Amino acid sequence: MKTRESFEPKPIRTSVQKVKPEWIDYNGHMNVAYYIMAIDHAMDEVFDQLGLGEELVRDHRMGPMALQAQIHYLDELLEGQEFACEFQMLDADHKRVHFFMTMLHLKNGTAAATWEAISLNVDLEARRSAPYPADCLARVEALREAHAGLPRPERAGAPIGLRKRD
Repeated sequence: MKTRESFEPKPIRTSVQKVKPEWIDYNGHMNVAYYIMAIDHAMDEVFDQLGLGEELVRDHRMGPMALQAQIHYLDELLEGQEFACEFQMLDADHKRVHFFMTMLHLKNGTAAATWEAISLNVDLEARRSAPYPADCLARVEALREAHAGLPRPERAGAPIGLRKRD
């Protein structure tokens, strides 16, 4: 488990994943649904480091649930290609985490997708939002402080809509 001193002022890089054959759609590239699934698995890695994943469910009957999310698809991924994600915490409070993830296409170093989301801690018995336990909140605050000085990602908070063209 990470401690306050172990969070660095840089995004957290997650494990390398590889595009599986069953993730390929009729266009010959990774289907949009699998981008979300792969990013979600990478997010789980970070939440486990913070004690907000399976440990929180097991020990406190609480867990993270998606509140809001926006994804930008930027570069196609093909079967067998490797990628990893980088997690940056943008903000947090006593029961929510606002974060930004970048899926990196490892072959060429470009961003394949970005995912901005807010996660909410939920008491799984009451099925209502609940504050994080003190130890989890301390790790969330430590990561928020470590990431506070990072530049805000360009696509964070991007509006959705059609741009008018002449």
